Amino acid sequence: MAGPDKRAAMEALVAEIRACTRCPLHATRKNPVPGEGDLDAQVMLIGEAPGRWEDEKGRPFVGAAGKLLDKLLALAGFRREEVYIANVLKCRPPGNRDPRPEEVRACTPFLDRQIRIIRPEVIMTLGRHSTGYLFSRAGLEFRRVSDVRGRVYEVEVLGLRVKLIPTLHPASALYNPSYRSVLESDFELLGRVVRGAVEPERPGPELAGRRRGTLEEFMV
Repeated sequence: MAGPDKRAAMEALVAEIRACTRCPLHATRKNPVPGEGDLDAQVMLIGEAPGRWEDEKGRPFVGAAGKLLDKLLALAGFRREEVYIANVLKCRPPGNRDPRPEEVRACTPFLDRQIRIIRPEVIMTLGRHSTGYLFSRAGLEFRRVSDVRGRVYEVEVLGLRVKLIPTLHPASALYNPSYRSVLESDFELLGRVVRGAVEPERPGPELAGRRRGTLEEFMV
């Protein structure tokens, strides 16, 4: 069970998120979606942004993509309450459009603080926006999720040594059923990593050769 200092830090952060007006999304949201789960979680999942049902409920991954996520987590040997789930953005973009760079800049300080509070051993990024952001934090190049998924990277993020596992966003499998097998494979990989059955790799020069400069470059 998380100690009182960790709980107090997360409660203070959630209060800030609920009161946030850093970007225009606060004016169109119904509910911010700070995140939820075990504050001592070994695994942290990071998605893109709340959708319609998340905006209604104030909780991450509660729609159709959330139901699929629960099944994928079971493949890895986890229940939802055993991990911590967050998003890059804490408020729903109108019409579920992609996050804008200025929104990411405004909101990711909250995500950074969540990572520091949770101190996960493994971070699984769901989709290109969270993968691009975490790769930027690790000083790695990123172009497409398809280039980097299916692998485990040992990186330093925000002063923490973590195993980073990029994969598709579960919502992608709702529109293209062929992606489900890709997600299942990656979540099975997550399970093997947590059990110590897979050794992570250090990023090679094709990823670590130089740090790209701006968030905009990670979001194309």
